Amino acid sequence: MKQTTWYKAAACTMLAAGLMLAPLATAGSQAYAAEAKQTAVQSQESSLWIDGKKLTLPKPVVKVNGVALAPMKELADALGAVSVLEVKSGAMILRYGSLTMSLAAGKKEAIVNGKTVYLATPAMLQNGVPYIPIRFVVEALGATVKWDAADNAIKIETWRNTDGEEIPEEGSALPDLPKLSSREIVDLYDGSVVMIMTNKAQGSGIAVGEDLILTNYHVMKDATSATAYDIFSDEMKVKGIVAYDETADLAIIRTEKPHELTPVETTFDFEAEKGDRVVAIGSPLGLQNTVSDGLISNHSYEAGVSWIQFNAPTDHGSSGGALFNEYGQFIGITSAGYDNSMADLNFAVSAFHASMLLGEVTDTMIKDAKFLAPSLPDSLAGAPLAEIRSLLKKEFSSVPTSSGVAELTKWEAARDAEGWLVLTANIDPLFYLYYAQAVEDELKMWTIQLGQEFHGMLPDDKIQVLISFERDYAFQPRGFAQGEVTLMEEGKWRVKHTVIDMQLQDQMYIRTKV
Repeated sequence: MKQTTWYKAAACTMLAAGLMLAPLATAGSQAYAAEAKQTAVQSQESSLWIDGKKLTLPKPVVKVNGVALAPMKELADALGAVSVLEVKSGAMILRYGSLTMSLAAGKKEAIVNGKTVYLATPAMLQNGVPYIPIRFVVEALGATVKWDAADNAIKIETWRNTDGEEIPEEGSALPDLPKLSSREIVDLYDGSVVMIMTNKAQGSGIAVGEDLILTNYHVMKDATSATAYDIFSDEMKVKGIVAYDETADLAIIRTEKPHELTPVETTFDFEAEKGDRVVAIGSPLGLQNTVSDGLISNHSYEAGVSWIQFNAPTDHGSSGGALFNEYGQFIGITSAGYDNSMADLNFAVSAFHASMLLGEVTDTMIKDAKFLAPSLPDSLAGAPLAEIRSLLKKEFSSVPTSSGVAELTKWEAARDAEGWLVLTANIDPLFYLYYAQAVEDELKMWTIQLGQEFHGMLPDDKIQVLISFERDYAFQPRGFAQGEVTLMEEGKWRVKHTVIDMQLQDQMYIRTKV
């Protein structure tokens, strides 16, 4: 759902990062690379063989303290595993069947299916290339590795070779998949996509089990009740949340009774290349199971999350909907986008993350499904001002908009002589100067939502929210009203004036100055 809450969990970081299209060699990866360079690394002329075939590597095998390491992607691909490098953290994730392995550059601990395993020699980044210890990874994936001194070669045998099966060439499966029309994709999956209504939001969801539905975390955040609706308008009451990943903005919810929807298969192996055709199904603006198509516009990574940028139109309420490729494979969960753009800049969380989250679900988690504790209390009656101030700083310190994130600082709460609860903060002055006019309506709606939240917690109070511009200048600015420009002790001039004034009790008044 493309509104304030829709941006908060996913789009804010992308907007702040300028569409997240920065080069992969980030400060984080450079730090890890620098750490790796300090290790005694020796390049080896050793060749790497898998099931009798020599593996072509872009960089040679290296040896650290007697342990051989190989470039992650090429080794993982040859073993039939999926690999991802989380650029900012330096984490290297491999997935093979039901096994998930996470290594980190420079760290001697690996996580294998949730368990910590000690490494004699850690993974590393060298010149931006992730290297992983060959023996550790190969044996964890159920294969064997031997050193052939005569041939100066590392030889790996997988279970496929034991069975006499050939390793399929990369991409060989895709030509066997027929391309489907949008109509054919709708015929396959329209009945698997639902509309979700909570007591806080409206979104979409995708059936992934007999009583499980995948959606966005922000659709379910702060909800205490929810109902899913299929294309026949049948109601499915939601029992609660089974599992969630706030960073990837994903949640798996359980219906009170098993539904009759056909689950969509989540996998780690799907085709999602830039320029490929895609079909989105969701409920924008509550128009249930609306279909749109477009292209994959780009790929990006942010905080370890893989995003698919696409231009199939979506809108408020599309969050949690399904994105399919032209082969009918489920490739992403529609999650974020830009308002006020002619370019249809929309984003889906890669289905890779959904597969990981679903793989962590246990019978106990399904049994114990419940709604998350809300981030705001039911009531603030009798709460001290310090508690209100703390809540404001924690929950209302940023305003996500289509032009970026407006940070709010210096939150204060006070009661004046007339009994009003006055909540005040300063908006980031540079954001205000550059973007206030463009996002005036968004700032206004965010303030209205804040007021409504506090009205719900303090229904008998008169509440005023004042958001101000404040900035110091070396010269005396002109054209301001009396009292808006003040000479400070250090000889600078402080400009401070109200940019949003919202007042609320039984009715609401709001004005903005941009």
